[in-house]
Amino acid sequence: MDFNALIEHPEMLLLVLAPLFFICILLEWLIGDRGGRLPKSARYYLPEVLCNFSLAGLHQATDILTGLLIAKLYLLFFGWRLFDIDMGVASFLALIVAQDFCYYWFHRASHRVRWMWAAHVAHHSSENMNFSTAFRQSLMYPLAGMWLFWLPLVVIGFDPNWVVFVVLLNLGLQFFVHTQAVKTLGPLEWVFNTPSHHRVHHGSNPQYIDKNYAGVLIIWDRLFGTYVKEEETVKYGITKPVNSFNPLVVTFSEWQAMLHEACRPGISVRKRLQALFAPPATANDEPSIVDEVPADHSAAHKI
Repeated sequence: MDFNALIEHPEMLLLVLAPLFFICILLEWLIGDRGGRLPKSARYYLPEVLCNFSLAGLHQATDILTGLLIAKLYLLFFGWRLFDIDMGVASFLALIVAQDFCYYWFHRASHRVRWMWAAHVAHHSSENMNFSTAFRQSLMYPLAGMWLFWLPLVVIGFDPNWVVFVVLLNLGLQFFVHTQAVKTLGPLEWVFNTPSHHRVHHGSNPQYIDKNYAGVLIIWDRLFGTYVKEEETVKYGITKPVNSFNPLVVTFSEWQAMLHEACRPGISVRKRLQALFAPPATANDEPSIVDEVPADHSAAHKI
C-alpha cells in the first residue's frame, strides 16, 4: 500500500504497523519474560494476552463500523472550515502537535468524566505492564465521544483524512511506551512521553493517580500540572480489580455499575447526572460522588 492510498484509508495504518508491534512483543517475551530480565508484572500470561488481543479486535471492528458515520460528520464540519490548509511538512508537523494537544484533553476528560472513564477503564484494568497492554482498548470509545475531540482540527481546516491518519499515528506511537524494558531515555524525558512516564500513568499508587496523560509529548502535563516523575515502584491496575479475562466483562463492567447507580429509584436528577458525568470516585474521595455508593467501586481508580 502506497502512502497516498494510506491517507485515503487511514484506518489501515495500525494494520501496516502490526508486524512491528508483534516483533516488539516477541522480543519482550523472549528477552524479558522467558529470559527472566523483567519483573513479574511485565510477564505474559496467556489468558490475559488473549483478552488483550480480543479487546483490540473488538475495538478495531467498532471503529470500522462507526467510521463511515463519523467520516460523514467530519466532512460536514470540514465544509465549514475556517482556513484552507495545504498539507506540507510544516502543516503536517503543526497537525501532529495540535492533535497531541487535543489528545491530552481527551485523555484527561476520560479520567474526569465518568461516562468517558467507563470506556477508558478497560485499558487500565490490567495489573501487568507489557507491550500487549497497549492492545487493551475499548469498543465503546465512539459512544463515549472520543471523536468529538478531533472536530476542532477539522473546523480549523485540516483535511479529515489527515486528521484521522495523525490520530492513529499518535495511538500507534503510544504502543512503544507500554513496557518495563526501557527505564529512562535521558533528556528526551523532558519533552516526550516515555515508558517511564507512562508507567506512572498506569499506577494505582496514590501519588500516580490522574497523572501523565501525555500522548506523544509530555510537555502538556508539565504545562498543566499533571506531571509526576516515576520514583516509587509502580503498582499496576485499578483499586478494585475486574478479576476477569473475559473481554466482554472487562468492557462492560463499569458501564453496568454506572448505569445501575444512575437508574436507582428514589434519587434526584442531580444524583443521576453525577453518576453519569461527575469524576469517578477514587479510593481517596470522601464522600463518594453518589450517596451510599462505596468509594472503591469498579470505577474507583482513574489511571
